[in-house]
Amino acid sequence: MSRREIDLEQLTQSVIAPVADEQERRAEVSLRPNTLHDFVGQRELVRHLEIVLGSARSRSQSVDHLLFAGPPGLGKTSLAGIVASEMGSGLRITSGPVLSRPGDLAALLTDLQDGDVLFIDEIHRLSRAVEEILYPAMEDRRVDVMIGRGPSARAIRLDLPNFTLVGATTRTGLVAAPLRDRFGFIGQLDLYDTQELTIIVERSATLLGVTLSDDAAPTIAGRSRGTPRIANRLLRRVRDFAAVQGIEVVNTEVAVEALELFGIDEFGLDKIDRRILGLLCDQFANQPVGLTTLAHACGEEPATIEDAYEPYLLREGLLIRTPRGRIATERAFHHMGVPPRGGGLV
Repeated sequence: MSRREIDLEQLTQSVIAPVADEQERRAEVSLRPNTLHDFVGQRELVRHLEIVLGSARSRSQSVDHLLFAGPPGLGKTSLAGIVASEMGSGLRITSGPVLSRPGDLAALLTDLQDGDVLFIDEIHRLSRAVEEILYPAMEDRRVDVMIGRGPSARAIRLDLPNFTLVGATTRTGLVAAPLRDRFGFIGQLDLYDTQELTIIVERSATLLGVTLSDDAAPTIAGRSRGTPRIANRLLRRVRDFAAVQGIEVVNTEVAVEALELFGIDEFGLDKIDRRILGLLCDQFANQPVGLTTLAHACGEEPATIEDAYEPYLLREGLLIRTPRGRIATERAFHHMGVPPRGGGLV
């Protein structure tokens, strides 16, 4: 076995672990900004939050309930932590799928302290019964709990402390209208540009103790699909590659070699992205493909294709949606190295 094969084997063992160790988990958390001043990008949203939070602080009141919407990995959880930090409040974190019963949410609400921030990720996945517990809690700071069953059942009204609900969703349209209307502020997060991601990569590299050359950060940022979470993940993989290879300063060549080893090309596309484009450019060339058919051919769930992969492919002009299905663009054919078959391309 060659030295390079041994290095790559060591890299695989150190990176593709079944469970991330505690140090890695803490590293991920440490990369999150703690204040609005440290938060990079989303300038309009940050400006709005400065006004909303500043107004609440001036009145010594809890801030209005907030809903953050946008693709995964753009900083919704970080913003919830920033809201709690800026308001000097405690933060409680949960998610929609975890709150399967009304009693789960009622127990969480009654355990809040005055001024706490309750963050519910994937709030669009709350069940209808759990949602109905939220309505009076958000509006009147109270919750009704049923005691007993059958004819002997009775309702007890419990008063709640002042709190702020921060919801996060990747699919605003799936948030029930009565719930959405109860939020005092709804912020939309958009994908980041390369310049903003470069700043994030440079900041994260400093926190992780990684030395980057001037051109390495833009290289990593350019393959990060407009998403800070992906940028930080790619940076950690480049760090691992450099550590195994004994490289102290990461330059563009090292970053490119590391990312290509992990299957990330110059567009930031991974194996699944290329599989989608390969199907559209080759097997289904010039034929509109339905989402379900495409998902089955890729071995993924339709929701995963639609939420995790399509937005970036659409943004980069590699795929378009038509009433009949998905079609690869001329740019996609060029990127995949497949000659177009006839017309019908955009």
